[in-house]
Amino acid sequence: MSNLTGDSTVSSSRRGRGRVVGVPSQCWCGVAVVEKISKSDFNPYRRYYRCSYAATHKLENDNHIFKWVDEALLNEIDKLGAQIRKIEEAMEKIEHGREEIEKMMFESLKMKLENEILERVEDALLESKANTRNMMICGVIGCVLMIGLVKLLG
Repeated sequence: MSNLTGDSTVSSSRRGRGRVVGVPSQCWCGVAVVEKISKSDFNPYRRYYRCSYAATHKLENDNHIFKWVDEALLNEIDKLGAQIRKIEEAMEKIEHGREEIEKMMFESLKMKLENEILERVEDALLESKANTRNMMICGVIGCVLMIGLVKLLG
């Protein structure tokens, strides 16, 4: 099996139609992929994925799927890393959006509270003005009565 005796630097993209990223499950020919163990001198006991048709018929230098397991697993790790980065970016966008919503809600609540406080202050001022006016009227009436009493008695 010449494709099993190559060193690990031989790219599995030369084997199989197109580059298979990650763990292959099916060959381009439609047959399932099986896991095998190399018995070569260059890669003893190294695990690989192989098209079961090609493995059964002991085909060499063919276009059926062949990929080292360690390379496939590294591809899977890279894909997961990319997915994690996308999820983190989405979470950052969601967090930023949530912060913006919270900020808008805070500003709205702040405006409502400021308006309520302003209304209460205005009500208190109106009440104070009314009380002051009443006290002034009472003071004027009191003064008029005193002047009237002083003239009457005097």
